[in-house]
Amino acid sequence: MKRTLIFVALAVFAAPVLVSAQSAMSSAEPFKLGTFEISGEGDARIGIVLRDELIVELNAANQALERAPDYPAIPMPADMRELISRYEYGLKYRLYEIVNSLVNNNRLTGRNRADFVHDVDDIRTLAPLVPRKMLNAAVNFYSHVQESGTTREEQAAAAAQRRAERGIPYLFIKPTEGAVIGQGDAVVLPYGRTRIDWEVELATVIGRTAKYVSAEDAEDYIFGYMVSLDISDRGGRPPNSRPGSDWLVGKGHDTFAPLGPWIVPKEFYGNPMEVLQQVLELDGEVMQRAGPGDMIHSIFELIEYGTSIITMYPGDVLNNGTSGGTGNNTAYSGGIRRFLQPGETITASIEGIGTLVLPVVAEEIPQERTGSFLPPVASYAP
Repeated sequence: MKRTLIFVALAVFAAPVLVSAQSAMSSAEPFKLGTFEISGEGDARIGIVLRDELIVELNAANQALERAPDYPAIPMPADMRELISRYEYGLKYRLYEIVNSLVNNNRLTGRNRADFVHDVDDIRTLAPLVPRKMLNAAVNFYSHVQESGTTREEQAAAAAQRRAERGIPYLFIKPTEGAVIGQGDAVVLPYGRTRIDWEVELATVIGRTAKYVSAEDAEDYIFGYMVSLDISDRGGRPPNSRPGSDWLVGKGHDTFAPLGPWIVPKEFYGNPMEVLQQVLELDGEVMQRAGPGDMIHSIFELIEYGTSIITMYPGDVLNNGTSGGTGNNTAYSGGIRRFLQPGETITASIEGIGTLVLPVVAEEIPQERTGSFLPPVASYAP
């Protein structure tokens, strides 16, 4: 049976003063929340991250805190979804108490370091959670409008027209289990699929059950934010099949939904429509760089539209879309598309959240397949 614990990473020191249970209305340091493998494969524990360097096992830290006077016993969540659903109903104050106690009593480094505090480099960082559902915004950045097969002038004209006529968002559902991977996991290029590229996005984690939520109220329903990648297969459907777009082929392969490296609770991030800076590098070359000014529909408008269609629950994820600079962009690459190759490394960062580093590998040739499968793109008629 898998054990799920929770970790906290801390960043600042203070004088060794005990913190009372009644005083933790704020945290001595900002923290993040993630899932980590501590003692070997299958030992997945959820925890709090401080300074992007230290990982504190939540369950063990809470047990230590409860041995001190004035701290009532509070059951810890069984998984990240439960933590998210309970966070605004009192649980976050216990996390604040844990952080404050560790910081103020100097239990993070040196000889006083608690045995449930780990260096991030000594353990494996997993995807923070596997959402039950994940909504993605399609073509939600002006620089991504008509990115394929057009000149710079045509792209600029298309973006200008879109600014004048924003319309409504376009959302699609992306698979989660099997598609979601975490820090250091490999993006696998499916056999024969040679037109696969990258899209860095901001993942918004829902914190409360949300249905018919207005854009004005949307922030109240957000728990926090992660880095996300929407890996995309541009190879299309085989010839002589039903025509039209196929979002499952384009977005749904295994490993095509990296998330992480951890979740930043919204109180430690700020308004994404003011602070968002997302960057993607491929083998050290910057391919994408964008801020909120390039977005067509805000995070809050996406939540409004998405929840008008489907109820979102704590732990569900909504991705904001990506900017220009994908492999499909021919106007900025001499008319040549660039796609992922085995051996390359993707580095996706969002300032204030963290960085995902993901190797790219090719899938081994399948030994057994059914009669219905995607043939290699190279076999398609030109």
